[in-house]
Amino acid sequence: MIIQPSKRTESVQEYYFSRKLKEIAQMNADRAQWGEAPVINLGIGSPDGMPPAEAIQALCESAQQPGNHAYQSYVGLPELRQAFAEWYSKWYGVELDPAKEIQPLVGSKEGILLISLAFLNAGDKVLVPDPGYPTYSSASKLVEAEIVTYDLKEDNGWQPDFEALEQMDLTGVKIMWTNYPNMPTGAPATEELYAKLVDFGKRHGILICNDNPYSFILNDNPLSILAQPGAKECCLELNSLSKAHNMAGWRVGMVAADAEVIAQILKVKSQMDSGMYKPLQLAAVEALRQGPEWFTKLNAEYARRRVLAGEIFDMLGAEYDHNSAGMFLWGKVAECHFERAEQVGKSPGEMISDKVLYEAGVFITPGFIFGKNGESYIRISLCAKPEVLQQAAVNIRAMLNRAECNIL
Repeated sequence: MIIQPSKRTESVQEYYFSRKLKEIAQMNADRAQWGEAPVINLGIGSPDGMPPAEAIQALCESAQQPGNHAYQSYVGLPELRQAFAEWYSKWYGVELDPAKEIQPLVGSKEGILLISLAFLNAGDKVLVPDPGYPTYSSASKLVEAEIVTYDLKEDNGWQPDFEALEQMDLTGVKIMWTNYPNMPTGAPATEELYAKLVDFGKRHGILICNDNPYSFILNDNPLSILAQPGAKECCLELNSLSKAHNMAGWRVGMVAADAEVIAQILKVKSQMDSGMYKPLQLAAVEALRQGPEWFTKLNAEYARRRVLAGEIFDMLGAEYDHNSAGMFLWGKVAECHFERAEQVGKSPGEMISDKVLYEAGVFITPGFIFGKNGESYIRISLCAKPEVLQQAAVNIRAMLNRAECNIL
């Protein structure tokens, strides 16, 4: 290359799933030559269901209108901001000013970087959960902030240990990332947890950034941190249509916060794009109008899949929460495998994941990619049809029955 990359790129690697999917693509090419079926991918949480029919219809109809293909406002259509406000009022009991307290995003993942760019200087500190979504760390590194991890552990219900947090040196900490229902663990949000986070943020002058895309998945009580008294003084919340409305590829998200916080995020966002495609915004309005029957049907399917994913974990000897929320199942590898994993130089979760991938043709996410506290865990995505999960179980059972399989 004719020039050197920026130093900030040295702090991050290509996203794990990007690297792994390239490997799986090569595996599939090889398997095709040998007459074998493709690898079954149970790794990524990309919903396989259809979006609401009303959203698809709105997209098609508005895309045929000649005036709908121009640049759009950076702040989004008034109709979309109003729809988000009504959605928050209806489901979370949170009142938002659609003109000042909501910013539509090209997916909430974009928001993580925008927030980091808007509020972090080089050397500022960021509290990042372990285990947690890798983008919290990578976005922090790209803006040259210092990452301070805080532990989430199973024996504490995957919630922050607030006593441990109070004992940490919080000097210079500006942002704390949180995510409930939690990814990857499936731990639910609670009113008590959100109240503690608001109190913590206020007392220490820390902006609590709550990532909330899973609140409707296998969860009968969707919660928002913004429903807590005084939350807007120290909190913002990201949300998305990707998971709860089967619209991951549409890239429609939002951030809700106090007007001053939104204004700072818009400063950055307005430099980066030229508005969201109008037909997408109009379709999102229709999606946000879905009633409880939409979520009832959605979750009935995810509940069925959670049972099938649990059967795979049962075969592998992994322990898991049968009632976890979100669109993943998180399982702890049996301790009898820990010594062998150390011998081969891998975490227990990575060892099992690789074994299942290379010998059963099934990709299960190893927990180490979410942090050191995830090293003994594996994760199955529920974004696979029941027949796919059943076939994965057949493949893994055959692997376990082979004489040469001596790890599991």
